[in-house]
Amino acid sequence: MPAVAFVNQKGGVGKTTVALGLAAVAWARGLDCLVIDLDPQGNATTGLGVWDPPFSVDQALAEERTGAVAGLRVASGWPTEGGRPPSVVPSTPGLAAREPQLLTDPIGAQDRLRLALQGVRHDLVLIDCPPSLGLLTVNGLFAADRALVVTEPGAWASDGVGQILRTVERIAGRRTDPLTVAGVAVNRLGRTRDARYWDEQLRADHGSLVLPPVHLRAAVPEASAGSLPIHALGARPGAAEAAAEFEQVFDLVLPEFAPPPPTPPELAPPPPPPELAVPAAANPVAPVGVEPAPVEPAPVDPVPDPPLRHGV
Repeated sequence: MPAVAFVNQKGGVGKTTVALGLAAVAWARGLDCLVIDLDPQGNATTGLGVWDPPFSVDQALAEERTGAVAGLRVASGWPTEGGRPPSVVPSTPGLAAREPQLLTDPIGAQDRLRLALQGVRHDLVLIDCPPSLGLLTVNGLFAADRALVVTEPGAWASDGVGQILRTVERIAGRRTDPLTVAGVAVNRLGRTRDARYWDEQLRADHGSLVLPPVHLRAAVPEASAGSLPIHALGARPGAAEAAAEFEQVFDLVLPEFAPPPPTPPELAPPPPPPELAVPAAANPVAPVGVEPAPVEPAPVDPVPDPPLRHGV
């Protein structure tokens, strides 16, 4: 079961926005998606239309309990028409008090979420981590099989990406199963010269890890504020373009769900070459074993005798 952790130690870069954008792609494609909100701010929870949840992910982290997530899932408030609403393990502000308590468990504090996910089955899991490198984020990275670093084009963005990449590498070295970097998502790319400069700097520093950008559009925060998937905004200006950009990022981060390339139409076989007309022979040759038909000589007109001359 693929699981993506959305990470950055800096707040305000749009981790939750990108997580909800990829959840919207799963919604539109009818995938069974589970969103786990590890951020005490709970923006992914409310963005999915869940208010005042009866329980939260905090209960999965309170103790080592295999499969605890199964009893903490709630249905999101996204529409059922046009897509498949994801499930969500919600967050509440009380989650902020869990991190100091995790510090008292030096052995099992880092992988409680991984244990809580065992035996839970969905097509994919999206984990929205808090803007820090504490034990909540570490739990998200131990539970995921790939990390998506989210940033925005700005000063020191590249340095921050380098720092989180080193953290992912350290955690990967302590795991028995793979943890890969799925890429660096550049969020809210504006059309200013400054934004283009920092985007180019990110690509120069981190190369092919940097994914195609998600541009700054008013439709994206409008969808989050309305607790709707971006695909459900219909004709709202910029919604279709934003949805297409999230789909592009989704297919690069989760290639196992990418639609197959279109099959080229079958070409009709070329018509046979036209048969060349063979001119009839003047004297056709008879087939072997067949007597040729006798050829009658052409009639010859008789030549008249010359007139007689008198007196000779």
